[in-house]
Amino acid sequence: MDVKLAAGTAWTDPTCPVARTVDLIGDRWSLLIIRDAIDGATTFTEFHQRLGIARNILTDRLRKLVEHGILDKSATDGRRHTYRLTEAGQDLFTAVVALRQWGERHAFAPGEPHSNLVDGQGRELGELHPLDQDGAPLSAEASHVRKTG
Repeated sequence: MDVKLAAGTAWTDPTCPVARTVDLIGDRWSLLIIRDAIDGATTFTEFHQRLGIARNILTDRLRKLVEHGILDKSATDGRRHTYRLTEAGQDLFTAVVALRQWGERHAFAPGEPHSNLVDGQGRELGELHPLDQDGAPLSAEASHVRKTG
């Protein structure tokens, strides 16, 4: 399933992938819901307890993430639902890791404690770095956006 905006909503910048992504998941609560879904949260109660978010806001964000194809919702009994990342939602893992690593470098004082993301063996992840087509490191200065015309 491809992600999409709700009917009647216009893209902020129709030709920019970054702008479209922000249109879909760019608010604080949506990103934190995605983060917690990656970390195993599946129910309204789990998201609510982890985030401390107002129930009406959580309801709205979960609905939008389902509408946008980021989460799937399934009924477990008459009133309870579970939420799971779709393939598109799982594809956000790398973006969440990149945001986390940026935060580790720039949002904490040296030595200030913070949570750590680890792999299945308990090892911290290596730093993400974009690579060019030849596998060489790529910087912002060595790249540019080719606009559509």
